[in-house]
Amino acid sequence: MDDTTRQRREATIHAAAYALLAQHGYGGTSMLRIARAAQASNETLYRWYGDKDGLFTAMARENAADTRRLLENALECHDDPWEALAAVAPTFLRMILGDRAILLNRAAAADPTGALGAAISAGGREEIRPLICRLMERLCTGSHHDPNQVTGWFLGVLLGDLQVRRIIHDQPALSEQEIVLRCNGTLATLRRLTTEACASSGP
Repeated sequence: MDDTTRQRREATIHAAAYALLAQHGYGGTSMLRIARAAQASNETLYRWYGDKDGLFTAMARENAADTRRLLENALECHDDPWEALAAVAPTFLRMILGDRAILLNRAAAADPTGALGAAISAGGREEIRPLICRLMERLCTGSHHDPNQVTGWFLGVLLGDLQVRRIIHDQPALSEQEIVLRCNGTLATLRRLTTEACASSGP
């Protein structure tokens, strides 16, 4: 099977898994059900993903692929960190507040085993946050800032409680204009925070 064919098959499998997750939750979404819905063999799913947790980790990783790609390219090409953040922020915000991420997190909140939450974290947060922190290391070069703290500022201001509110149906999806305004405001706030922190640590 060539790469293009596999990518198409994986997209079909992931779409089937999301649909079943919405209907039955994590506990009721079995590998066999997913295989049948995707018109794939159960053996193929286990061969490609190992188990259900592996499948959902792959789904979370695929959902974060554009954000991860932007961060990796910025780090590899030594892009200006502020310009890189300006490019990454809207893609990241669309992803983290998008329907697929929200569906995964709603199901994880209802999963008493914690398995889905761990899979989401492994495929998303545990890969994306370290890349953002590496970008912040570059932004903090020559200053006394802690890159981990600055990463926390960035994520806290950008996301706030928006994802939680989306998960509990208290916040509609953001419009493109709202995303742009939120990202611009976040970068302006981050510049102010880093400038004020630098001034307060001076002689």
